[in-house]
Amino acid sequence: MTSVSIANLTWQTPSNNTFFDDLTLTFGPGRTGLVGRNGTGKSTLLRLIAGELAPVGGSITGSSSIGHLRQSADEASATSVADLFGVTDQLRILSRAEHGEATADDLAVADWTLEARLEAALTSLGLDLSPNTKMSSLSCGQRTRAALAALLFADPDVLLLDEPTNHLDRAGREYMMNVLRGWTGCVIVASHDRTLLECMDAIVELTSLGAKTYGGPYSAYRAAKQAELRKAKDNLALAQRNKAATVARAQRAAERKARTDRQGKQLRASGSQSKLLLDVAKERSEVSGGSAARLRDRRAKEAAADLNAAEEAIEVLEPLNIEIPPSGLASTRQVLDVDRITFGHDASVPIFTNVSFAIQGPERLAIGGANGTGKSTLLSCIEGKLQPQFGKIAVHVPITLIDQEMSFLDPEETVREAFARLDPTATENERRATLARFLFRGNDADQQVASLSGGQKMRAGLACSLGHSEPRQLLLLDEPSNHLDIAAVETLETALRAYDGAIVVVSHDQAFLNRIGVHRCVAL
Repeated sequence: MTSVSIANLTWQTPSNNTFFDDLTLTFGPGRTGLVGRNGTGKSTLLRLIAGELAPVGGSITGSSSIGHLRQSADEASATSVADLFGVTDQLRILSRAEHGEATADDLAVADWTLEARLEAALTSLGLDLSPNTKMSSLSCGQRTRAALAALLFADPDVLLLDEPTNHLDRAGREYMMNVLRGWTGCVIVASHDRTLLECMDAIVELTSLGAKTYGGPYSAYRAAKQAELRKAKDNLALAQRNKAATVARAQRAAERKARTDRQGKQLRASGSQSKLLLDVAKERSEVSGGSAARLRDRRAKEAAADLNAAEEAIEVLEPLNIEIPPSGLASTRQVLDVDRITFGHDASVPIFTNVSFAIQGPERLAIGGANGTGKSTLLSCIEGKLQPQFGKIAVHVPITLIDQEMSFLDPEETVREAFARLDPTATENERRATLARFLFRGNDADQQVASLSGGQKMRAGLACSLGHSEPRQLLLLDEPSNHLDIAAVETLETALRAYDGAIVVVSHDQAFLNRIGVHRCVAL
């Protein structure tokens, strides 16, 4: 079966936070994009489908042949490409056969098509690797591609991909999309990559309200979502007006009754009318008043129910507010000089050679190049963590590096402790206020870094770096949009556009580079 059916699914975290309360969904053959804000449970849902987590209630049925590519494709147990593919023993049998050393048992189980199939799987992702290639020698993007190639080699019916393009260069992304275009089974892709999502046949959105399926690619989903939101807002405004009108009518009716009651009391006191006539009038007033009161109560309940339904149709979103303190960088200030640097972890095998560029004032510069050309390494050299073998680097202003793994965060610390360590001059109130802007309010700021999801960890890193009380005049950004949901990426783009300092950025997202004002690129 090339489908997955989810019925009445409920799952809870160890701390008893409920996800997917009574969730029912079906993923059929074809490409489905899974979208939603960070924390809505996209990765968790994939793990449930893969059988890595057990639901509290409900069921998941479908193919038993499932391949799962996690956000981090760092396969610690795989030392080589052959280990990653699970074919080390089979390749040894073929090697013994090639050297005339195979036993009868070897020949009985030998897979003579193995090497060709292995090469085809790697080639489909643009990888020219031997089975003996060490995984430790590969870049993050190459490991991701190799991990996907291993899944394709296993030929599952259902493919689960969790943020598959996070570490891929442009060529890697194109290979990934070509693979998905030719996939004939069921593939579910949790992603914030707008270009990748445009290749989908359907989009499933997870929100605090549940899940909803939209036909077509990301652009069709966005158009439908915007139309839904406009209609929901119109319904909410109408319900608010109706409730306000109902309250106003009830108030006017109460005021009229009060006036009538006062007039009745005054007539009784004056004695100008007979008591019999006054008693009849009072009885009529009480009967009509009771009927009117019941009608008003019914209308008020209906108006309140309509308003409640209209409010529930609109997801309540907590806005992410990224504020980068002004740097005060002058346009004439020399920021950075990189003069003919060469670097290699092994001096005899340089990663890059004779790289030179300079930045003056609030310029925005991109570092480009394929996976493995040393983009992240170059940023580490500028930061001062690595020293080039040749050439010089001069940094003339305060800087901060935000890398794609947020490696400056200690997994054992809480978010608040990390902020205090990285910005010791900030007061406790300043720390709390900054963390709150990045949605770490109250007890959320006391979460341990190791327990954070990819998106939460990225937000924590951005808070500790961009919210620093001492202005940074040069930002070094290594794939800063990785792990952020689409709304958060757009917020980050807005903040970086408004930033008055200099930026050196590594990113394979051209739309992101365009939106933050990058006009110059150094290609490695």
